Amino acid sequence: MPVQFLLTQPQPCRDPDCRGQHAPAERVALAMSLCAARGEKLTTLRRQVLELLWEAGRPTGAYELIEALKLTNARPVGPPTVYRALEFLMAQRLVSKIESRNAYVPCVHPERQHDTLFFICSICGASSELEDPRVVQLLAQDAADLGFRVTRRVVEVQGACASCAPDGAV
Repeated sequence: MPVQFLLTQPQPCRDPDCRGQHAPAERVALAMSLCAARGEKLTTLRRQVLELLWEAGRPTGAYELIEALKLTNARPVGPPTVYRALEFLMAQRLVSKIESRNAYVPCVHPERQHDTLFFICSICGASSELEDPRVVQLLAQDAADLGFRVTRRVVEVQGACASCAPDGAV
């Protein structure tokens, strides 16, 4: 594990309008703290997977993670092991899955219980996580009006990010 991850103190975000501008080392330290508080074990492999997702800065697939782990681990790590690590990280709300890409991103605010929206650039593949309680309330109301019981909510918006969109197109 890089030294920067070892020395960073966890800092919960208290800004309700935060747009996720946190240092990866801070978020990994927070994940370690959250797991300890929940009585869960963030094993070395799980931590490595989370660190790789933070370092990637974009949605990353399981096989990309396997390739990256080959560079740091003496023993090869197989797909079932990485998928189990990802399942654990998702269960702890430390990672989200971008369904349309079959890829994973770290949750910016794992200390909060919230639903997120993902804005995904079709050009460069970058994703941005946004918390918007108005959208969550609207979806909940629509579901209630239909008598629909929501078990899982995934909202993904695809388009072009500010860096990739032609001037004035965003």
